[in-house]
Amino acid sequence: MLKHYLATAIQVLRRRKFFTFISLFGVSLTLVVLMVATAVFDQALGPQPPEVHSDRTLGVYSLGMRGPSISSNSDASYWFLDRYVRTLPDVEAVTIFSQAARSATYRDGEKFELYLKRADGAFWHVYAFDFLEGGPFLAEEDANAERVAVINETTRRRLYDGESAVGRVLEIDGQRFKIKGVVRDISYLRQDPFSDVWTPNSTARSDVHLRPAVLGNHTGVILAHRRSDFPAIKRAFEASLEEVELPERYEELTGEANTRFERFSRVLSSDRDQVKASPWRLRIAIALAMLLFMILPSLNLVNINISRILERASEIGVRKAFGASSWTLVGQFVVENVLLTLIGGGIAFVLSSGVLSLLNGVQLVPYAVFQLNFRVFFYGLLIAVIFGLVSGVYPAWKMSRLHPVVALRRRSL
Repeated sequence: MLKHYLATAIQVLRRRKFFTFISLFGVSLTLVVLMVATAVFDQALGPQPPEVHSDRTLGVYSLGMRGPSISSNSDASYWFLDRYVRTLPDVEAVTIFSQAARSATYRDGEKFELYLKRADGAFWHVYAFDFLEGGPFLAEEDANAERVAVINETTRRRLYDGESAVGRVLEIDGQRFKIKGVVRDISYLRQDPFSDVWTPNSTARSDVHLRPAVLGNHTGVILAHRRSDFPAIKRAFEASLEEVELPERYEELTGEANTRFERFSRVLSSDRDQVKASPWRLRIAIALAMLLFMILPSLNLVNINISRILERASEIGVRKAFGASSWTLVGQFVVENVLLTLIGGGIAFVLSSGVLSLLNGVQLVPYAVFQLNFRVFFYGLLIAVIFGLVSGVYPAWKMSRLHPVVALRRRSL
């Protein structure tokens, strides 16, 4: 039966070229936008190196202090994370690092702006970087404040013309560091591991990060043994907040250990005082955005399908007169529409690849490489099938309800 449906659908699409072209144009354009958006979202939050353990990592990204007449929100301090997060029980590893900050170095009098991140030895365990040469700095080197550094491949190309950089000296942020390793570029959208240069926390030019303080400019990321440990880790972290001695005028300390998706939902919150994640809101917002974006082209495609099927009213009348059921007719029309949508999806994949290549070429996002990987392909295929069903079921059902006599007379709906 399905084979017959497909053969008939192909013949119909070839016979009615104008409606086929209009339908393919609307489907392809809609899916291109959705697939490009999916690829960007995947680049930001999908499981990609070096965040290969993202399914079992939690991060302490923000804290909030409250008082009767004052409130403060910020990243956590190194002191707080070292004392209350690094000591959490039953975790595999905890890394503490600063946010990447702009700095500068010079070569032959030419200034090069680079992002500099300070991290610890555990950073290279939590994040699986691909080393092109050399290796990471170790926990012992961080403890001894040794001036060593890891750079990315673009920095090697810019400063050393792509030649070996291990063992060379890099002067940045007013300090001289011996380069230990070179890693592949990390997308700017991956804010936790992203940087151009990584150096030990202990080499910071000031010891302000070591002074007792709750708020600061550091992030703590926890690597759990397994995802099922998340509830226990979150409870242990929330319990540790009760032990913190707050500055005067503050009475409450709030914060959470979040997954990256939960963190993203908090960042997009319109509430500036929001330090707790609301992932369900983000999921609803994404679903609504996709639904609203698909609704207009779906309605247009519904109208096109009604017009296309209306031209076949006599065919419907003949088939119904010879005993074809409404379900048989619905099945035929839905298969035709899904096939049309899948063809449009194939065209959209090709066009999306071109759009993403263009985005990669102009480097709107530093080091980001947008691509149609398996996850994006799967989501795009799923969207295409849903799009075909949504825009095809109603016209098919409407036409299948026509009385044979009315259909044979080609009366309108």
